[in-house]
Amino acid sequence: MNLSTIFDSIITRAHNFGGIIMDKDIFENAKKWVLKAGKRIKEGMYQPMEIDTKSDPNDLVTSLDKDTEKYFNQKIKETYPHHKLFGEEGFGDEIKSLKGTIWIVDPIDGTTNFVHQGRNFCISVGIYKNGIGEIGIIYDVILEQLYVAKRNKGAYKNGKRLKKLREDLPKEEAILGINHFLLCQNRLVDYRATQDLVRKVRGVRSYGSAALQFAYVAEGVLDGYLALRLSPWDVAAGMILVNEVGGKTTNLFGESLDMLSKDSLLTSNGNIHVELIRQYE
Repeated sequence: MNLSTIFDSIITRAHNFGGIIMDKDIFENAKKWVLKAGKRIKEGMYQPMEIDTKSDPNDLVTSLDKDTEKYFNQKIKETYPHHKLFGEEGFGDEIKSLKGTIWIVDPIDGTTNFVHQGRNFCISVGIYKNGIGEIGIIYDVILEQLYVAKRNKGAYKNGKRLKKLREDLPKEEAILGINHFLLCQNRLVDYRATQDLVRKVRGVRSYGSAALQFAYVAEGVLDGYLALRLSPWDVAAGMILVNEVGGKTTNLFGESLDMLSKDSLLTSNGNIHVELIRQYE
């Protein structure tokens, strides 16, 4: 082995070691910032705030949504200037590909619940490297329930590892989260298939927060979640959690999700995934 080869080997090992350290730092910082953002939301939610609409009268956004995303953008840019932020409220970067390290952030997922109920909302942060989900964090601010996952390292709720999902679950015993639009006439899927599905499973629920329903699937509280036209920040963190406990996530036609635009969604206990997909064939 010549001197140049030895030198290259040393540099490669040093780079790899540095990457491991950096990954740990990213996870710890992300978790710290999520908890801090949750505290800021709690402190501000009972103060006067601006409430506006976006795409339609039911698509709410508050000044706290915007301030929280600005907070994440500031922290990310200060600490990791080469990372990008893909956020719901538009205070991050213009994302046209998933190349590099991208933080996909929903500052308050479930804003309607936040405004009307003061509960059943969360912060969702998914960190992707070259299109691969590496870190997922979902934080139920009011209940102080922190769900975290690192790729190939398992998923946890408040520090306790989540179990692998049940492998022998029949569809008839499943509890599903269903977006109510799936039960109404629409141009994306046959709503009659969803109505038929509701008759065949044990029960359905709707919580008004996509990220929380991902967390509940990962925890085994729900066995599946179906929705139409979700954005990348709705699903980015939750997909990582569900993957780590043996679940599966696709669109309603069994295809990989489009992580740059809106798509339909099915995340579930992997055992019933194919059977649920067949409802829409």
